[in-house]
Amino acid sequence: MNVDHIHGELWTLKHLFTYPNEYIYWTVHIALYPFITGLVAGAFVLSSLYHVFGIKDLRLVAKFSLIFSLALLFVAPMPLMFHLTQPQRAVYTLMTPHFYSAIAAFNLVFFTYMAIVVCEIWFSYREHIIRRAECAGGVKGVIFKILTLGSRNVSEEALKLDNKIIKILAAVGIPAAALLHGYVGFIFGSVKTVPLWKSPLMPFIFLMSAVISGIAICILTYVVGIKLSKRPVCIDPIRSMCRVLLLFLILATLLESIDIIFHAYIAEESWGIMRELLFDKFAFRIIFIQWGLGMFLPIILLSLPGMSISRAAIVSVLILIGVFMMRWNIVIGGQSMSRSFAGFMTYQLPVVPKNMESFKEGLASVILLLTAPFVIFYFFNKFFNVFFTRVSRGD
Repeated sequence: MNVDHIHGELWTLKHLFTYPNEYIYWTVHIALYPFITGLVAGAFVLSSLYHVFGIKDLRLVAKFSLIFSLALLFVAPMPLMFHLTQPQRAVYTLMTPHFYSAIAAFNLVFFTYMAIVVCEIWFSYREHIIRRAECAGGVKGVIFKILTLGSRNVSEEALKLDNKIIKILAAVGIPAAALLHGYVGFIFGSVKTVPLWKSPLMPFIFLMSAVISGIAICILTYVVGIKLSKRPVCIDPIRSMCRVLLLFLILATLLESIDIIFHAYIAEESWGIMRELLFDKFAFRIIFIQWGLGMFLPIILLSLPGMSISRAAIVSVLILIGVFMMRWNIVIGGQSMSRSFAGFMTYQLPVVPKNMESFKEGLASVILLLTAPFVIFYFFNKFFNVFFTRVSRGD
């Protein structure tokens, strides 16, 4: 089969000495994929903090973050589909499952986690679904009747049983969410040929950054959603989310710092080019954006007393930028170092699509994928009214 170019040649510029067959093959979607899955895991963990650990101030946002996690979950695999040159072959991992490959095992983790989230949502909203099935008409009424699954018992005993099941599902869902995102870090950490990735801390770094990004996107979406509905924003759940966010942000900062110190201490032969990448080639992205704006400044802002809604929103935006830049620096930065340890490659994101491949791997598809979860969440809100559904009597 004739091809006009090698995959990766379109967006790779080379500097100094690199091998002829070296290109940046894993592009923006491989950075976007762990970013979105991290949002999924973080949003679910936020919901579980109320159901499992009983943080009462999070009661008003527990159901909201659970629905938002599902909206994100539908989009999570899509960056991989955009990146694959033959996405239709992805179904083979379902037809021939095995556990020798972390990527193949992802299907089991993904669908198990989705089943847990869907079941928890159903039990959390069962009373709401039944009430709506009794009074709603038209298409909505039919949908709500189907969603009842034949269950119409809303007695106090039934709702208490629902609440017990929700707690069990939330407890089981926490390790499932950790596996969903931690395995991404495991894949990167097990790639021995890329010095920046080769670290046993990589799964934990990805997991902690996932939690802070998920909480941050929930804070931002909750504030914007309430503001757009012209309802007063309750500051208590936002302050509670910010306290949890500060704790996980400190842990994420410590893990990333330990990882850099570890690489510097062992000083393998690759440390020279890695040091040049971290403190020269990618210095602005790593030191200023990822660490400065994405970690240290939010820690300061979160530590100040009297948390306000506007400050919480600003902190959330900074953390989301920092986490995405962390994904970018790991995925793109890791591939930027030549295996010769003497040269670098520069990735150029296709901005104006000139063909289907540059569209799939370009800025347009990134905007599409980042917008899709909010569109899905908008339609979910039409049915579940996630911001204002009253708390069940079983809670």
